[in-house]
Amino acid sequence: MLADKIIERKDLALIRQEADQDDFRIVFTNGCFDLMHSGHALYLEEALAQGDILVVGVNSDDSVRRLKGSSRPIIPLRDRMLMLAALEAVDYVVAFDEDTPYELIMALKPDVLVKGGDWAPAEIVGSDLVLAKGGVVKSLIFKAGVSTSLIIEKIKAGLKDGT
Repeated sequence: MLADKIIERKDLALIRQEADQDDFRIVFTNGCFDLMHSGHALYLEEALAQGDILVVGVNSDDSVRRLKGSSRPIIPLRDRMLMLAALEAVDYVVAFDEDTPYELIMALKPDVLVKGGDWAPAEIVGSDLVLAKGGVVKSLIFKAGVSTSLIIEKIKAGLKDGT
């Protein structure tokens, strides 16, 4: 059931505890995931391949507005979370209202922290926490020419052209 994959921040410690008991590696990533596209799907599959459990942090609507501007998000938080939960690669989805997922990373203590290839590992928020506990921080694939911002611009351009 999709709703079972959507968790609260308070659940992160339990997920960490269960992963430790089963000797599973937790992978964490985050993003706005405003308009889902093939780049997201490929990226999340590669993220899961780095461990056993994939937890995805999702920016709240207010957080997206602060980061991307008043016209975003296009898709409300609950719908974005349901879309992510529908993906086989994703085990858990958790929202955060801050501008970064630092607090989530502190609570979860993932073994692996990943972001898209447009991020250098040293720039990834929470890398200090993960590296300090002996974890891994990686930049994964980045599908060039595919991004939510580019899709939105293409739609806007089409509307202006009447196509």
